[in-house]
Amino acid sequence: MLPEINRGYLTQVLERLLSIPSPSGMTDEMVRVVCGELDALDIPYELTRRGAIRAHLAGERNQPRRAVVAHLDTLGAMVRGLKNNGRLSVVPIGTWSARFAEGARVVIHSDYNQEIRGTILPLKASGHRFNEEVDHQPSDWDNLEIRIDEPCSAIDALWDLGLRVGDFVSIDAQCFISPNGFVNARHLDDKAGVAAMLTAAKSLLEAGRNLPLACNLLFTISEEVGVGASHILHGDVAEMVSIDNGTLAPGQNTCEMGGTLAMKDSSGPFDIHLTRHLIDLCMQHEIEFSRDIFLHYRSDAAAALEAGNDIRTALICFGLDASHGYERAHLNSLSAVATLVTAYLCSPPLFAKDENVIGPETDYPLITSSSERKPEST
Repeated sequence: MLPEINRGYLTQVLERLLSIPSPSGMTDEMVRVVCGELDALDIPYELTRRGAIRAHLAGERNQPRRAVVAHLDTLGAMVRGLKNNGRLSVVPIGTWSARFAEGARVVIHSDYNQEIRGTILPLKASGHRFNEEVDHQPSDWDNLEIRIDEPCSAIDALWDLGLRVGDFVSIDAQCFISPNGFVNARHLDDKAGVAAMLTAAKSLLEAGRNLPLACNLLFTISEEVGVGASHILHGDVAEMVSIDNGTLAPGQNTCEMGGTLAMKDSSGPFDIHLTRHLIDLCMQHEIEFSRDIFLHYRSDAAAALEAGNDIRTALICFGLDASHGYERAHLNSLSAVATLVTAYLCSPPLFAKDENVIGPETDYPLITSSSERKPEST
């Protein structure tokens, strides 16, 4: 029987992570907070030169090692220029639509150790002035600017405030957790995945489980800009499972209240043996799940493979609506992901004897399970 998932801890950690700005390139504070959680759990870890975290859960066998990975960085923005009207032009960090930036509350992080509040607005923001032109302007980053919360109407005033080209801009998460378990916030990608991974580790440690195989818990800091797990793996890792968001949208089969196993994304199919192993674990432990394919998506796994790592990869997803926008997930889905991670870490090695064999020792019969979500017709 698997250890019970502590939903209170999951919620608490998620809210704390969402309160900390961490756009790609500005993740130091987030790394410190996660290191604090690892210290509290008495999980040893080390930092890479760039600041990613490699934690270690001991196992009965040390090789080949497993790894579970989630990313600490989020989408954000950067000051592109200081404008004569006392506002700031802006460019995105990571790939996200200007449509979802309009109206966002932000913090500009100045090199002069100042944090200045502001709002991202379209250039034509006043209906009383521009009338229908407000509706007709294209949704584009070139048509956005930051209005800062300071008396400022000229470029000299911006300069005197210490604002400069290249200042990081973090986007407020605006987290709200409803009584029925829905979490509404920006940056659930991938702070919800980080919270699920920490919760799984806490559950295993509190239950005193001895893992059959040592595992690295990896927290990367640049997934949103494509680097991800390319720089954090040791050569003795044979299997890596990523935790990230799954797309809730028409034509998708992501499970909103359970976990989702990605069969393929834009970088190609995931490892058939490792993915089938996770499917088998869902069926064994009656974890609600579905399978899905993501055409416009990549994760830490893709970066690890592109860097030349010889590893098997799989992707576990929590259901996420409006990804890279005003996102929403459910605590049931995050709990299912955490449960599946505990099942994976407690399971025997996928390849117990010989890494060079064609397939795993376990057979995977074509069976169905009440825990698997049936796809809708398309």
